[in-house]
Amino acid sequence: MTETLEELEERRKKLYRELGGLGDFRRGAISVNFRKCGKGYCACAKAGHPGHGPQYLWNATIEGKSRAQNLPLGPELEKVEQEVANYQRLVQWWDQWVEINEKICQRRPVQQIQDDEKLEALKKRLSRKFSRRLKKKSSAP
Repeated sequence: MTETLEELEERRKKLYRELGGLGDFRRGAISVNFRKCGKGYCACAKAGHPGHGPQYLWNATIEGKSRAQNLPLGPELEKVEQEVANYQRLVQWWDQWVEINEKICQRRPVQQIQDDEKLEALKKRLSRKFSRRLKKKSSAP
């Protein structure tokens, strides 16, 4: 069953209210690492030893740059874990919001222009606008 425009707009309003309760968020992921220190006399140098750790690390790529932060086991790790989870919720929220807005755009009626002069002026303006894009595209190497 397809939803009416009014139902979709109500769902969108509900999503806006949900966004307010999202809380703090940050991109990235938390990984658990074990590392070898490189000292030949250390226990981690023995075969089968997992290495020192666990070490908890927040990783993210922001504007093309890798960011990382060591996190101590405890409240700080829990805080960052919640922020990363909230970011995942934000991504899901965004997908739902875009989907609903696309449906609203499809169902919203097109404005009808009765005046022939206004209609021709609109067609002319749009034709110019999109023909410029076509010229730019075709002249590019």
